[in-house]
Amino acid sequence: MPDAANALIAAGCPNVLARLYAARGVVDASELDCSLARLPEGSTLKGIAGAATRLAEAIARGERMLIVADYDADGATACAVGVRGLTAMGARVDFLVPNRFEHGYGLTPEIVAIAAQRSPALIITVDNGIASIEGVAAAQAAGIEVVITDHHLPGLALPSPAWIVNPNQPGCAFPSKHLAGVGVMFYVLIALRAELRARGHFSGRDEPHLGGLLDLVALGTVADVVRLDHANRVLVDNGLRRIRSGRMQPGVRALLAAGGRDPRRSTTYDLGFVAGPRLNAAGRMADISTGIACLLADDNVVATQLAEELDRLNRERRDVEATMQDQALTDIDSIAVGNGFTLCAFRPEWHQGVVGLVASRLKDRFHRPTVVFAPGMAGELRGSGRTIAGFHLRDALDLVAKRAPDTITRFGGHAFAAGLTLPQAQFPRFVAEFERVGREWLTPELLRRTLESDGELSATELTLELTESLAAGVWGQGFAPPVFHGTFAVLDQKQVGGKHTRATLIHQQRRVDAIAFNEPGPFPRRIHARYRPETARFQGLESVQLVIESWETSEVGM
Repeated sequence: MPDAANALIAAGCPNVLARLYAARGVVDASELDCSLARLPEGSTLKGIAGAATRLAEAIARGERMLIVADYDADGATACAVGVRGLTAMGARVDFLVPNRFEHGYGLTPEIVAIAAQRSPALIITVDNGIASIEGVAAAQAAGIEVVITDHHLPGLALPSPAWIVNPNQPGCAFPSKHLAGVGVMFYVLIALRAELRARGHFSGRDEPHLGGLLDLVALGTVADVVRLDHANRVLVDNGLRRIRSGRMQPGVRALLAAGGRDPRRSTTYDLGFVAGPRLNAAGRMADISTGIACLLADDNVVATQLAEELDRLNRERRDVEATMQDQALTDIDSIAVGNGFTLCAFRPEWHQGVVGLVASRLKDRFHRPTVVFAPGMAGELRGSGRTIAGFHLRDALDLVAKRAPDTITRFGGHAFAAGLTLPQAQFPRFVAEFERVGREWLTPELLRRTLESDGELSATELTLELTESLAAGVWGQGFAPPVFHGTFAVLDQKQVGGKHTRATLIHQQRRVDAIAFNEPGPFPRRIHARYRPETARFQGLESVQLVIESWETSEVGM
């Protein structure tokens, strides 16, 4: 890592940033170039040429297309990107989204039957479809062809017949395996535009500017918590630049406004924790179609009205999530957690739209692979899981399904997040088999939480220039937001908002403001803290502020 940091410094990268990037695996300054020219070549995506050809033929023939989307933020943004991009190229396109509570996930035969009522010649899946073997067969029987755009891991068999674009399908040479569903759809549009260009489709008229969709691509990529490899950082960086310059969809502007955020200073945090949750709330609590309508709105007033409804659903989601989390904690025996390698939780009154969020909270609290279940269709449970490093969740579910074939009805997902359905009567067996895999794959060391840090900052390094550089960066899954540590004297402090502590700290003989959220205090005279430096703005003035992530009493100097 020192060699990589020195190489970045030699290329002109500031010292602190060079240290941060090197710690995240960047070894060459070219990896810091986020211009669109640095995107991997889309032609290496297996199946993309055939998909583009079929879509071009559909446009030329005036055939009806129907996008079938997933019901999360990635699916919603991928759907909006597809509708906007295809429409701009002259397609006749509409969309359909399964209802989480009625239809389940993906292109199922039930969704195909609903889709067939609209008489499409072509179904295009976004953020789903790689596991839809029965759905594709049903579409073929109904005389409907299928283009699958997805990024989830495939099973042993692929849907057929279908044009499949998925960087994770066997034989795909695309260098990034971490594109979100919206990123895959964006690449398909680029290939389609090239195909239409070659056919002379744009003769005498302007080609659509697909860069105008990058705000949606950035939102879906960050909200889906995919690994921010270089390709994804390029997409997100360019999307954020558009948002900061005011060139965004009205729906994205309205979602940020609903969270009280200034688009001119948008960060990955705003996409992942402000706009994303409000978009996801529609799919969790009601129907993601409201979220898609917000992203497709061209009128600011309409977009604002839809964003306000999404904000209301998000508040409802937070209340339900808090109740479920409290109940789950009541049910979980702390001794059992200490002895167990995994966690599973279920109550018959729980809401299936929120199980993934509760699983994430429990995983963070107990540092265990966690699956939370709620009732689904009659006699079924629907679960959502989150996991820790060293435990590939989808592969774990695959192993359970092979060892206990009657336990899991269906499953799918990623290394760190997955969903599944099982008969309620099989819940105890699933818990036992999941724990068995946990004990085989994990060690006591992996179950011990490690708090990582990017080291200490000197008083001369803790500057507004640094905080502004950090805010402009693309941070997230696999490219963690920087967190530093240090020892501070507490000069003064006060409780704000009833549950937060605002303090003035002394750092190397320099005063610096700090805030600890959900920490009512009081702090002792000296603390050792992990913190994120940010820019605080008040009455037109800017200053450095430390956001304290965790702390402990420091004995040094007492």
